[in-house]
Amino acid sequence: MHSLNLRAFIGLAILILVMAGLLFGAAGTLHYWQAWAFLACYFAASIAITLYLASRDPALLARRMRGGPWAEKEPAQRVIMSVASVGFIALLVLPGLDHRFGWSHMPAAMTIAGNVLVLLGWAGIFRVFRENSFTSSTIELAADQRVISTGPYAIVRHPMYATALVMLLGIPVSLGSWWGVLVVVVLLPALIWRLLDEERFLAGSLPGYVAYQGSVRYRLLPRVW
Repeated sequence: MHSLNLRAFIGLAILILVMAGLLFGAAGTLHYWQAWAFLACYFAASIAITLYLASRDPALLARRMRGGPWAEKEPAQRVIMSVASVGFIALLVLPGLDHRFGWSHMPAAMTIAGNVLVLLGWAGIFRVFRENSFTSSTIELAADQRVISTGPYAIVRHPMYATALVMLLGIPVSLGSWWGVLVVVVLLPALIWRLLDEERFLAGSLPGYVAYQGSVRYRLLPRVW
């Protein structure tokens, strides 16, 4: 248990350094208050959730740590996650470049709203974690996994993706970059591809999932799709 927690927080520390390096390296300066505010919000929330999982659901914490293209078993998912990884890097680098060269200008109130979206995204992810301990970072099936149809899963079939989309939209806005929002638009097809491939896998592997698809109509956005 101690080893798992140590690895989780070392991983967070490395992620902080990498994200800060990408942001400030692209911006060419440390005088980028939007980046400091974003990093504070993003990692305050992620540390709080990691502490919660370490004490309440270490099995889920272990599942969430097995992520990235290299952890996927299916070739299609490795491609999807590779695209998503490059997209997340672009989500930080492009706003940094935008700040350096002044391509777009966003009011301070908008960047604050972007941080609110980031925090709302984390809050939604936390709600999903509390409802479903099987939310692995990879598409896989646990031995004791069952269909979850309560809480946010009673509204849409993929609340994790829905709340992650809120966070993704909030990131470039919190960094003061209209151009960065375009990266979210480019990432959306990869997210939908992963969602549909996951549904195909669950429908064929998880008992009761087809019936759940029939009872919860919407995949990502209520009354939309």
